[in-house]
Amino acid sequence: MAQGTHLYVPDPRNDTVLIDVNGEHFARAEAKVSVFDSGFMLGDGVWEGIRLHHGRLAFLDRHLDRLWRGAKAIHMDIGVPREELERRLYALLDANGMDGDGVHVRLMVTRGVRSTPYQDPRVVVTPATIVLIPEWKEPAPETATRMLNLFTVHVRRGYPDVQDPMLNSHSKLNCITACIQAAQAGADEGLMLDPHGFVATCNSTHFFIVKDGEIWTSSGDYCLDGITRGMVIEIAREAGVVVRERNFSLTHVYGADEAFTTGTFAGVAPVGSVDGRVLGTGRGPMVEKLQRLYLARIDEDVRGQTRP
Repeated sequence: MAQGTHLYVPDPRNDTVLIDVNGEHFARAEAKVSVFDSGFMLGDGVWEGIRLHHGRLAFLDRHLDRLWRGAKAIHMDIGVPREELERRLYALLDANGMDGDGVHVRLMVTRGVRSTPYQDPRVVVTPATIVLIPEWKEPAPETATRMLNLFTVHVRRGYPDVQDPMLNSHSKLNCITACIQAAQAGADEGLMLDPHGFVATCNSTHFFIVKDGEIWTSSGDYCLDGITRGMVIEIAREAGVVVRERNFSLTHVYGADEAFTTGTFAGVAPVGSVDGRVLGTGRGPMVEKLQRLYLARIDEDVRGQTRP
């Protein structure tokens, strides 16, 4: 049975978790934003998903760099210094007793509350809305070894002059429709092509194939500037593996030796089939190697951190 790439272990502690809304803590059931908020009304904002590892937020600098880049690109003032946002993150984790592993934080920033339902940012009447949602959220134990089933969907990753796919924006309807089509086809996730028919990315993760000892991934022109994607490219090259960021088609995918997805939540996850074509009998040696290297890089990152 298809489960999606974000299959997790339910945790009853999430029923009483505290959520930060604009610097104040609320019980999960009481955390609210206005119906006039830009995110609710128009999907106007940017966000990050961050994992806690050994009590530290993994790759936090990279996530905050991307958050500020995205806000600048849409001409949105986050409204608080970076140091203050980092302080809020750790204060919320402390308030929830989250000091180890198995925690995922969704950091969301919208343009703020509008005076009327309208897209023009000039009707915004408050500072940006900042919401932090921490959850006890471990990937399912089989995530590292269960072979994912992908299905190529009709929804394309578009041109940057329509809606730049590099932006990690709240406007995710194209990815949602891709996910729906994949789910209806019985797949775990949708594989999305770019406007030219080359492989771009999945609806919520990035996609890689392995061919003759090399790793291939898309050019990056039509996908999110993924933190885990970039990290896997780095660690593979440091290990002497050839990584090619290039255009490739479904024909290359169907003939691949291995394939895998990357994302903040599940890390490196193996792919077993695409559109009914089986890509091997199990988790391959390259995926196993990258999983080890990625975990080692997370350990290295959090060891070098100091928290506020």
